[in-house]
Amino acid sequence: MEVDVSAVCSLQSLAKLLSDARGDEDDDDFGPCSSVSAMTPGSIGPVKKETTDTLQVKSEHNKTIWSTEEVPEGSEFDDTWDPREQPEYDISFKQQVGTEDVFFGMSRKDPSTACCEDMVIKIKLPETKFSDITLDIQDKVLDLRTPQKKLLLHLPCPVDSKKGKARFLSEEELLEVTLRMKREFDFINFA
Repeated sequence: MEVDVSAVCSLQSLAKLLSDARGDEDDDDFGPCSSVSAMTPGSIGPVKKETTDTLQVKSEHNKTIWSTEEVPEGSEFDDTWDPREQPEYDISFKQQVGTEDVFFGMSRKDPSTACCEDMVIKIKLPETKFSDITLDIQDKVLDLRTPQKKLLLHLPCPVDSKKGKARFLSEEELLEVTLRMKREFDFINFA
């Protein structure tokens, strides 16, 4: 069996490089166990000095467990002890299309939800009057309260809480909430 001399030299150079990274001065030991076993992902890059600084508590109250950034939005409304039942609801997506989209296909719109601008939430509220409905919409949460029903809905994507519309269809006993979505890449989809 013929051994390529350049391959052996390359392996020896690599072993020397790895042993130098560890700080070993022993050039005679090119064994794979000694140099490879000491190499870890933490060995890559400059040597980091360990610091023994203690963590500073940033909270004004020492008894607080979470900061406000760590608590998910809408959790202040989550009341598990509330006996009211959750109403039936349906989430659908709506897009605005024109003739150039339908007949000519001139824009980049397709039927996927990525090309939809609005989220429509239809909530069935039987035996409910319009005056009994309390609706609160935040960027990621819809909170609906009536005397008989309660709905805390974490929305599938962020919405613009200032540009929403709601209408109550009393004949169908249905609340229809239309919310404009705010997604990260909407500037690409609606350019």
